[in-house]
Amino acid sequence: MNIIKVENLSFSYDTSSKRVLNNIDLTLDEGEVMTILGPNGAGKSTLLNCIAVLLTPEEGCIALCGTNAADMKPKEVAKILSYVPQNHVPAFSYTVRDFVLMGRAPNVGMFERPGDEDLARVDQVLKEIGIWDLRDKPYTEISGGERQQATIARAVVAEPKAILFDEPTAHLDYGNQLKTLRLIKSLREQGYAIIITTHNPDHAIMLGGTTAILDRDGRLTAGKTEDIITEARLRELYDTDLTLARVDAVERPVCVPPDL
Repeated sequence: MNIIKVENLSFSYDTSSKRVLNNIDLTLDEGEVMTILGPNGAGKSTLLNCIAVLLTPEEGCIALCGTNAADMKPKEVAKILSYVPQNHVPAFSYTVRDFVLMGRAPNVGMFERPGDEDLARVDQVLKEIGIWDLRDKPYTEISGGERQQATIARAVVAEPKAILFDEPTAHLDYGNQLKTLRLIKSLREQGYAIIITTHNPDHAIMLGGTTAILDRDGRLTAGKTEDIITEARLRELYDTDLTLARVDAVERPVCVPPDL
């Protein structure tokens, strides 16, 4: 069974405006990663918001584990999907441990408090992700890279079947970008279904799996990464004379821009 299945999805922000998404189909199975590339404004974040049932499409259907998402309650959706947004602006100075603990909400009954099992799961994930030493620090006082790790930890403790990442490396330095990509690869190996949006084709190459390109007309083309990531597609996508060059030291191609 597909974890996520999108059929004939179309969306616009009002009926008089141009469609942002046009007749999109995609499927995602357990342990599969899909990297979505696209220019600014193509609708990558909008697509994730539709899948997460934060926006209502004009047409089409989104099924989560075989159930129409439109018929599901928010808590039911949250048990299947976790969402890591581009930016999470801290509003309160919760400790990192308490911030991550909020991710257990879908697993806690109404009017109940998190129990020992919930707290143990939080501590386990903090250690796995490598931010155990930050557990007692205020979320508002840690770095952007550390906040990104804490936000991912909060998504993981929910124990969903799929995690959506909206440009998770956008505001990170190079080292933290690689750390985040390694974490995403690890989550895929643990069986999570993963969708990640990015502007960097090298991220898609490193993650492998499936790559999809969302063009300026809101149409999605998806397939195996090695089939989708071609020089012709990248040049059209970014309107730049890009080259794919194989680097033997890392045994994979890399995307090389022209001289300035």
